[in-house]
Amino acid sequence: MDFRIELVPIAVADVDRSVEFYGDTVGWTVDHDQRVSPELRFVQVTPPGSACSFCFGVGLEMMPQGSSQLIQVVVDDADAALTYLRERGVDCEGVDEQPWGRFVYFADPDGNRWALQQIVRANA
Repeated sequence: MDFRIELVPIAVADVDRSVEFYGDTVGWTVDHDQRVSPELRFVQVTPPGSACSFCFGVGLEMMPQGSSQLIQVVVDDADAALTYLRERGVDCEGVDEQPWGRFVYFADPDGNRWALQQIVRANA
């Protein structure tokens, strides 16, 4: 039996600002942005190449108000990820070198944090 993670919720205070940040600034695909009513809105965003999306909105009650997530994403090249983010105006530090991987970190306007990891394999 396979268990595939397909959707991770995040909490945001301003849905429009988050759609702009993830869609326009970071450049990820906004798959859905459905306004059912003023009390219910569902947004789903997917990073390029990912089988897992994340969602946020109004009236979803998936995450406690004011909470934040740390989501780790695997990338092929941390240096390329850093360049991509910086070219798009995303505030991020340089590559963090660790024995278990190379990381680039950034956060959205609501404090949800992202760790982009290039996996480092030990030479056998």
